[in-house]
Amino acid sequence: MKASTTLGARDLPALTGAEWRLLIILAGLNFTHIVDFMILMPLGPQLMRLFQIGANEFGLLVSSYSFAAGVSGFAGIFFLDRFDRKRALLCIYAGFIVGTFACALAPTSATLLAARAFTGAFGGLLGTTVMTIVSDAIPASKRGRAMGIVMSAFAVASVVGVPAALALANVYTWHAPFVLVGGLAILLSLAVARFVKSQRAHLDPQEDAPLATPTFLRDTMKDPLRLTALGLTALLMLAQFTVIPFISPSLVANVGFREDQLPLMYLIGGGFTIFTSPWVGKLCDRYGRPPVFLIASILVLIPFYVVTHLGPTPLIPALSVAALFFVLNNARFVSAWAMITSTVRAQERGRFLSLNSAVQSLAGAAAAWLGSSIVQSAPDGRILHYGKVGWISIGFSIVAIFVARRLK
Repeated sequence: MKASTTLGARDLPALTGAEWRLLIILAGLNFTHIVDFMILMPLGPQLMRLFQIGANEFGLLVSSYSFAAGVSGFAGIFFLDRFDRKRALLCIYAGFIVGTFACALAPTSATLLAARAFTGAFGGLLGTTVMTIVSDAIPASKRGRAMGIVMSAFAVASVVGVPAALALANVYTWHAPFVLVGGLAILLSLAVARFVKSQRAHLDPQEDAPLATPTFLRDTMKDPLRLTALGLTALLMLAQFTVIPFISPSLVANVGFREDQLPLMYLIGGGFTIFTSPWVGKLCDRYGRPPVFLIASILVLIPFYVVTHLGPTPLIPALSVAALFFVLNNARFVSAWAMITSTVRAQERGRFLSLNSAVQSLAGAAAAWLGSSIVQSAPDGRILHYGKVGWISIGFSIVAIFVARRLK
């Protein structure tokens, strides 16, 4: 019987002090990456008004980041496993910082589109490298909790990063949040240089050498386990990003939120997720990842339906649905990532997770494009056909449940 199903909570091996420090720094990097990506979505109503663009053009702004991240993620399979993980992380993060400041300085929607694509190219590799370092540095018996800690950056970004960025945007301009993220990223890069140790174990000549890239790709395409992992990633992103880019615009246009009330959604939803994300990771280590994923995937269908069908609704019920959406969707991703990262050996984990990141980003871009091709802006500002997008998302989620059952 697997250890993860027999160990009690008290028997789970504890994370060491050095592991905690590493995870906190990596969570910080994830925080900047996620805020940089997320902030464009709640800025949607403001950007659509200032640039005089519609929902379709705004969907393109959102998807450009993901599309570029997908292209760079595929490119990463040719080089990520050839370098010290720390050195690769610092180089990638430097590009991310440059792109973030380019977003801050963008004067038009066209230049912002180009800057978002440039930032996304490095942001996709950044997420891959962070997860690769976690998988290499943390034993499998602790990996669920480690993923929960690093992925709680999503919740912290929602509670602290996005509301603070929106407040800056409301007081100053939409450029200000990107300046904030870029400045914080500079400080975190110094922490990486000072405290994160080099990781070269995957380069050890005494270990089995990683396969040549063409052989790796060919073997991946023939490996049912890896294909299942990639398919699961694609389905989860299709389910999520058909809906997420239009939550903020729909809350303003359809539900009746004021723009200055949008930070409440991220504050409350992210606040709950901060507490539940590590707990979900512990459940994964104790009971196994598949059952946690199954339960979260079934329950998340409820808020996916409600969020996309909301009409005029009082503030508290609408915020409650949003909080449930955040918590259950995050639980689904924590358990899924804990499964996916364990499908390859360390020598090729960087390349596989880079390939997985490419699939993730391209699926996210395709989902944003699909959603933007369905929703429309009515003359009175309402977002039309969002309910259809919700049903498509639910369909992808149900298929993902069955695919995940094949991921052993």
